[in-house]
Amino acid sequence: MEHTAATIRKRLEALADPDAAQFAQRFFKTGAGEYGEGDLFRGIRVPVLRKLSVTLDNTSLPEVIRLLSSDYHEDRLLALLLLMRRFQRGKEQDQESIYNLYLAHTHLINNWDLVDISAAHIVGRFLYFRDRSPLYTLVNSGSLWERRIAITATFHFIRQGEFTDTIALSEILLRDPEELLHKATGWMLREVGKRDVAVLESFLLKHCRSMPRVMLRYAIERFPEERRQQYLKGFL
Repeated sequence: MEHTAATIRKRLEALADPDAAQFAQRFFKTGAGEYGEGDLFRGIRVPVLRKLSVTLDNTSLPEVIRLLSSDYHEDRLLALLLLMRRFQRGKEQDQESIYNLYLAHTHLINNWDLVDISAAHIVGRFLYFRDRSPLYTLVNSGSLWERRIAITATFHFIRQGEFTDTIALSEILLRDPEELLHKATGWMLREVGKRDVAVLESFLLKHCRSMPRVMLRYAIERFPEERRQQYLKGFL
């Protein structure tokens, strides 16, 4: 039986928790003027959505995109999980189609958790053996979410021991006005440091006095306290 976006939404409606939905709408900043303004939640936790995604592998791509177009956050997250599963199983042509669909619908991948759960698994994996210039187009986008896709996609490279693009994109994002980008960049720098602290410290010694404070704090989170304080106070 092929699943449709409509039948999947009915299953999601049955899993909804209004109290959890109210909490999520506050947590994901859905108020007027906030980054998630107007987003709607059903109140379904990510592990539940992951478990559900395993049962929906035969959903066609057009139906997955219809689900991604939903007003509800969890519907879009489930759609991304389905794209990730299909990408992982797919042949090169299938992966290219999913990558292109992903980039064509970034306006629907419009909160930090949606980006963070998917970008490395689709954009990062697709570009790993290819020209990575699309990341530099994304990082210079006017869209906060496309810029976040660019830096978090490099998590796949980091896991393979490659840091060049993470460092280059981080240098571009030093000037970004959005705190959500400072946090994401600091997170990726921290992940670099877990694997090669010398690469991270080289970046920090160059930029720690001028980089956004939140980015610095995220990047040095795992350092010994004395070393953290040296960076925070600029005593280097």
